Amino acid sequence: MAIQIQQWLRAFLLGAATLIAAGAHAQAPNTAPIRVGSTLALTGPLSATAVMQKIAGDIYIEQLNKRGGWLGRPVEWVLKDDQSKPDVTRTLYEQLITTEKVDLIVGPYATGSILSAMGVAQRYNKLLLHNTFGLPALAKYDMLFSVGGQSYEIESVWPNLVFDAVGSGNKPPKTVAMLTSKFPSVHFVTQGAREVLKKRGMTEATYLEWEFGNRDFGAIAARVKEAKPDMVWVGGVGLDGNLLLDAMKKIDYVPPQFFIAFPASGPMLKSPDGKGVLALTVFEEHAPFTSNPVAAEFVKQFNERAAKANLPDSSVELIAAVAYATWQALDAAVNATKSLDDKTLAAWLKKNQVDTVIGKVRWDGTNNFMKGTDLYRVKQVQNGKWQVVWPREYAAPGTKLMAP
Repeated sequence: MAIQIQQWLRAFLLGAATLIAAGAHAQAPNTAPIRVGSTLALTGPLSATAVMQKIAGDIYIEQLNKRGGWLGRPVEWVLKDDQSKPDVTRTLYEQLITTEKVDLIVGPYATGSILSAMGVAQRYNKLLLHNTFGLPALAKYDMLFSVGGQSYEIESVWPNLVFDAVGSGNKPPKTVAMLTSKFPSVHFVTQGAREVLKKRGMTEATYLEWEFGNRDFGAIAARVKEAKPDMVWVGGVGLDGNLLLDAMKKIDYVPPQFFIAFPASGPMLKSPDGKGVLALTVFEEHAPFTSNPVAAEFVKQFNERAAKANLPDSSVELIAAVAYATWQALDAAVNATKSLDDKTLAAWLKKNQVDTVIGKVRWDGTNNFMKGTDLYRVKQVQNGKWQVVWPREYAAPGTKLMAP
């Protein structure tokens, strides 16, 4: 009888110890990093601008982890180089989700790669925030959200913004040379600009296209010089504007007004031919943009890191700002919902807005773009700096459009 009692007692104690151990294990907090996967064009034709998104993301992740991360866990950014190639982007996002098994993903840089990432995200029902997508009509995936600050109708909103700006000068242009890369987003906006041009009663002096990645602009420069336009519109990205201006200089031609949609900000600023160049932006390093304490701290840190990385210009502008805003949006959604579930985060974003360094971003419009408003402005190279010149209420203090 005593032996049976001893055996029962041993069994009871062993079972109790097992339950206690299991309970302790179940209650132990999960401290494994939350992994967010993405790609950027760290090499290839888009690398001159995508590197700024990497610096912005690195800053945000560091700040986030100093605040305790998400849900009491540190955050790790799993970043891969898509080489500026949409097909490589598609493969890498597939790997991030299936092999790396990241918890969340954020979008890559530029329209073509975002489309590729969108297809993968849709296949696996993943939330995807993006910030440089220029074909809103194709953004039909319900869990794809723009954090770029643009409205859905960019093909009319942006050209009207630009032509309003140049029209405010002493000599509004009447003839415009319309030039564009075949890069999807800027090509799309340029086609819209051609229609806006007609509606405004302006004349298209010439229309020319080139393949994305082109480096020889000699023939295009010659055609523009021959057309003698009042203004040159360039649907270009990266170094397109620098190469075109250099080609024009070689034939002793200086355009009266020169607009390029999305230049490589630093190289254009440092170019001896960059004075007076116009471009689009959502953020520049002056009031009222830097009045926000969060934005001011971001500017300080970005300046330091960009200088260490030997970027041509260490200033925060559109590309860096929208990258930082993207992390702000994802951060807000995770903190508000206390969740990493993609559908839960998407549902929250649809019903809320997020205060970011570029302004208040909402997703109440078509295909999760902003409805009725746009955060884009027109900037110009003046006195060695990019300065917002239009609309006037966002212009740098004491600054106005420098016109012919």
